[in-house]
Amino acid sequence: MTEPLRLGIAGLGTVGTGVIKIIRRQAAMLEARTGRQIQITAVSARDASKDRGVPLGDYAWENDPVALATRDDVDVFVELMGGHEGAAKAATEAALEAGKDVVTANKALLAIHGQALAEQAEAAGRVIRFEAAVAGGIPVIKSLTEGLAGNEITRVMGVMNGTCNYILTQMEATGQGYNALFEECGRLGYLEVDPNLDVGGIDAGHKLAILSAIAFGTKPAFDDVQLEGIQRISLDDIRHAADMGYRIKLLGVAQRTGRGLEQRMSPCLVPANSPLGQLEGGTNMVVIEGDAVEQIVLRGPGAGEGPTASAVLGDICDLARGSRLATFGQPATSLEDAPAAQTSLAAPHYLRLALLDKPGALAKVAAALGNAGISIDRMRQYGHSEPTAPVLIVTHKCTSSTLQTALEDLAKTDVVASEPVALRIEEV
Repeated sequence: MTEPLRLGIAGLGTVGTGVIKIIRRQAAMLEARTGRQIQITAVSARDASKDRGVPLGDYAWENDPVALATRDDVDVFVELMGGHEGAAKAATEAALEAGKDVVTANKALLAIHGQALAEQAEAAGRVIRFEAAVAGGIPVIKSLTEGLAGNEITRVMGVMNGTCNYILTQMEATGQGYNALFEECGRLGYLEVDPNLDVGGIDAGHKLAILSAIAFGTKPAFDDVQLEGIQRISLDDIRHAADMGYRIKLLGVAQRTGRGLEQRMSPCLVPANSPLGQLEGGTNMVVIEGDAVEQIVLRGPGAGEGPTASAVLGDICDLARGSRLATFGQPATSLEDAPAAQTSLAAPHYLRLALLDKPGALAKVAAALGNAGISIDRMRQYGHSEPTAPVLIVTHKCTSSTLQTALEDLAKTDVVASEPVALRIEEV
């Protein structure tokens, strides 16, 4: 009879308890699908006395996750603590050194230390699986490493932070401003302990760095991801975008260019009738483009107990079946150092300006853009009260750096009342 696959789970928050619930509820189904019993032998968390809503008496308790990771009765170390340093990193490294496979939901750990951990795992003949680290219950890692393995990937993009998408869609639906909805997300428990991880684009940037490494065969390089959060998006921006047939999303895009590997996580306008434009609430979506498959769209819940625990179980079942894929889809030593693209590919841009109501103000704007080689596609001026006039411009294709040059020149004039808002319009 095949021996059971024995798990040690570190971290008993929402995801950890969700994993335990599925294993207890679906033990027979999991065994039928993998050919092995899946057993939890030991667990670890900060507080042993806390009631987590699941029975833990059947499992050994370890206060130290490193001790859990090295137990003789653990085959797979399941790391659900979070954080890219400290206990999560130390326990993962200890598990690999002790000859254990690792399943994790820790996007920050892999985005920052993924290369070193992958090399350690492969040198030891071990496996790291992390479906739950990106887009919750959406099987995007499996899609890239397995289903699309025969494709040269040309672009990966998506909405990968449900909190940001919730704020942006609720701004449009309810007419509330960013600050009110940010506070609502705090009350609902949607925000990370450090809210800037969400609204600053950092959480989603970690996910993009992981997807980019798999898609393009490069070393994960979170430091090369250009990050911009949603804090400056106003209700006026939401409404102006809708007037023109667009919606604003915190969008991650990774693609190879002649200048290097472009990775950016920033607010963008997307067509309202596109799959990304129709995405509501806290749902995630990843769009993958390949030379053979052309474009596929993956949509689903990006967080929460059930969806994320489901992704963790998918990885555990793969290990129970004997699947032994390289961490990022190919040997870690074969991953390339990709130069970061310093300039994004050209695209139309949305530009919102608050101009002082002076004669010749619009002419100075047009001159600043024209001197930089940027032509105007559309321009609208909305009703206003003194002393400023809101002006909306959509440019023809230009690079972000060229637009920035034009805005710096415009700032030297006497017609701009506040810092402009410039957003890329992404073609999807």
